[in-house]
Amino acid sequence: MNEFFNVLSYAFIQRALIVGVLISLCSALLGVNLVLKRYSMIGDGLSHVGFGALAIAAAAGLSPLPIAIIIVIISAILLLKMTNSGKIKGESAIAVISASALAIGVITVSVTGSNTDLSNYMFGSILAISNFDAVLTVILSIIIIVIYILFYNRIFAITFDEDFAKATGVKVSLFNTVLAILTAVTVVVGMRLMGALLVSSLIIFPPLCAIKLCKNFKGVTVLSAILSIVSFLAGLFLSYVLSFPTGATIVITNLILLILSLIIKAITNKINLKKSKKTL
Repeated sequence: MNEFFNVLSYAFIQRALIVGVLISLCSALLGVNLVLKRYSMIGDGLSHVGFGALAIAAAAGLSPLPIAIIIVIISAILLLKMTNSGKIKGESAIAVISASALAIGVITVSVTGSNTDLSNYMFGSILAISNFDAVLTVILSIIIIVIYILFYNRIFAITFDEDFAKATGVKVSLFNTVLAILTAVTVVVGMRLMGALLVSSLIIFPPLCAIKLCKNFKGVTVLSAILSIVSFLAGLFLSYVLSFPTGATIVITNLILLILSLIIKAITNKINLKKSKKTL
């Protein structure tokens, strides 16, 4: 416990704690919808776009985070339109945009030589979270959570049956765009902590764990949020104590939770199977 309180005494840990909890919460909420819509890899694609945007912004001497948010939002909307048009399938569209953006970022870094700060975006670093980043992340995260809560029913509807949602008067195209924009913002603000290569794990792992353990949408959403925050806190503490990279440690913590959820699911299935055989 003494070690735990010592960790909390550092200002950079306090910033990482606030930023990480909010990012974890936003990622888990949006991740449930993306995983169920089989569109979870959008986070990975947009994180690569974010890296390219950050590289260009840094080379131009501009503030990286706001520029990256704008570019990634535009990319998310473009990605959605490409998928809906049917000309390029979802996975292919993600691959095209992410690979192109990553290549642009790498070339920009190579030409300008500004790889010191950008490496933090690629692999994540709690030391890289400035006061400005923290304040901006808090504001954007609160906006994301409020929008998600306000439009929860509509987001639920488009997740499971877009045709039925459209028939009931839900503007499917609008709310798909809203979901894409919220995901884009979450990915960009999470890159400082997790890095472009690992931030998508926050969107994928907690919902997968929750889906294995819960049977209804609300339960999956709540459990996903709880697991995401718990894995972040555990990963942050372990990374400090063991001197491991923060982003990678959080991912491994998420992986352990996923393995445990699979084990619990397998045990539960065996118990239910035995009960059904006894009933027969």
